[in-house]
Amino acid sequence: MDNKNAQLPTGIISITSKGVGYVVVGDFEEDVLVEPQFLNTALHGDEVEVVLFPQAKGEKLSGEIARILKRKKVDFVGVVEKRKGSGISFVVADDKRMYTDIFLPPAETQKVKDGDKVFVKIKEWSDPKKNPEGKVIKVLGKKGDNDVEMEAIVLEKGFAVAFPPEVEREAERLVEKSKPIPEKDIAERRDFRGVDTFTIDPEDAKDFDDAISFKKISDDLFEIGMHIADVSHYVREGTALDKEAFHRGVSLYLVDRTVPMLPEAISNDLCSLRPREDKLAFSAVLTVSTRGEVKKRWFGRTVINSNKRFVYEEAQGILDKKSGEYFEELDRLNKIAKEFKKKRVEKGALDFDSSEVKFELDAKGKPVRIIEKPRLDAHKLVEEFMILANKEVASYLSEEIKRINKGVSIYRIHDVPKKEAMDDLLVFLRALGHEIEMKGESISSKELNAIFEKIKNKPEEALVKTVAMRSMAKAIYSTRNIGHYGLALGNYTHFTSPIRRYADLLVHRILEKHLAGEWLSSQEIARYHSFAANLSAREVGAVEAERASISYKQVEYMSERIGETYEGIISGVTKWGIFVEELKTKASGMIRMRNLKGDFYEFDKQTYSIIGQKTKKKYSVGDKVKIKVAAVDLEKKTLDYALV
Repeated sequence: MDNKNAQLPTGIISITSKGVGYVVVGDFEEDVLVEPQFLNTALHGDEVEVVLFPQAKGEKLSGEIARILKRKKVDFVGVVEKRKGSGISFVVADDKRMYTDIFLPPAETQKVKDGDKVFVKIKEWSDPKKNPEGKVIKVLGKKGDNDVEMEAIVLEKGFAVAFPPEVEREAERLVEKSKPIPEKDIAERRDFRGVDTFTIDPEDAKDFDDAISFKKISDDLFEIGMHIADVSHYVREGTALDKEAFHRGVSLYLVDRTVPMLPEAISNDLCSLRPREDKLAFSAVLTVSTRGEVKKRWFGRTVINSNKRFVYEEAQGILDKKSGEYFEELDRLNKIAKEFKKKRVEKGALDFDSSEVKFELDAKGKPVRIIEKPRLDAHKLVEEFMILANKEVASYLSEEIKRINKGVSIYRIHDVPKKEAMDDLLVFLRALGHEIEMKGESISSKELNAIFEKIKNKPEEALVKTVAMRSMAKAIYSTRNIGHYGLALGNYTHFTSPIRRYADLLVHRILEKHLAGEWLSSQEIARYHSFAANLSAREVGAVEAERASISYKQVEYMSERIGETYEGIISGVTKWGIFVEELKTKASGMIRMRNLKGDFYEFDKQTYSIIGQKTKKKYSVGDKVKIKVAAVDLEKKTLDYALV
């Protein structure tokens, strides 16, 4: 198809699991539908040129892919299928948006066995009449094996498990020359080693990147330090370590493992704020009142020595018992954190607090138990002070940039929700019996919080919060500060987790420059624009990987329990069936319409329900139902439930 001289619309194509494409073109009001026969080898996420077909009135805009401008992804994880008697193999991709199997030529076929899970790279693919040809990068092992499946998730989302040897060597050399800390590095820092300081983290954490110090100034005033691992002191721009950290963007936290952004010699040892060890930190030290007011702030490089490493449950136990190690400090911090939270919620900060699930695994990584992880005050305490540190750093940088009219920073921004998304959310909430009138383009965050308060501790609480969250714009990194809708803050950034997020490392570097009376050059500013976009994309991949690992373990757990009965809540209704989330494990599955016996059910979009024609039996979003596990597909990570 030759359109080289024509000025064709360009955009990014999204492809569904059914192989249908939609091209989002910048200045078009609607996306362009591309049927499978017109994809012309375009893959999900590619940048493409599209030829538009003549459009009849009332018809959807449609077209054909003319040219692939830029491939988004050519590496895929999948399972080898050897075709009997033919001597050839294909790889069936795990990514359901990959709509065609990948052909392995004889030389590649010899490297693999039928049923192997492999990581393959697509060679040049330009003929839609042929399958793309693949080259095996790595044989992961037998499908179904825990380590194989977890590595497959990591690779599929564009991350790597192992670090390049030169990065590991650089990390080891850095540790050797930096331990113990040279006196010259300590001399130029504010010394907090004599101030009560502790970390509060999950039981299995090793990368402690934040600590809190507490000092009483008067009955009403307290100096609270948020001390953050000084990664930027060690990981310097342009080094192999820095380049690898930027490429990864974030650490991944899967069900059974962490895939760190930095080698363990750095993340778990050199930079980790381990107890009873001198450590270098970059700190936000605030003087605050009992009423949650910031009276004074100081940012700078420090040296600390954490007195105690708390796990969340231990800190919570001390708060509950009202006695124990550092009770006075924990209690005061908890009360002040609640004051800050209250002020944010009053301003309209959305309270999305909800519990998560935790897996107990056997020696082979099989889930034997799934339990709900409650949100404790100890979690909220740490979270609130980290939000405060992020907000204060962002405010300082924003004020500085305005004052000198130069430079730029990385902000964490969250746009107001789009009207269409809010309309859908309104329909959903009304179907659950919550009447809200939208005054203007959007539901106010205060109105949403009022609903969250009404459904507190009810079965549908987690469901409503999940649906509301999905209706929101996604929080992203940007050099353009538009504020954070969800947190109701005009200035927000990420400063508190540089061991596991590269964005925070960048913010440390920017803050260091401003404290020294410097700012980013115009060349650096241009780079930071692209850094923000890249890091937002890496974060999306990380979230998808983490969710995929949870889904896999939930489905694996249920695969041993076919026929067993559970309680669930209807989380969604479509014309194909009912989505149900099991109450304890949060495992989501579908009751297919064809499996609903005894009546013919019709889908009512307005009430998010299906209704039986004869019996008038109605199943609506938010209803509690009894279900049994009917079928499991571990490869697709899907569950089929049946009504009991």
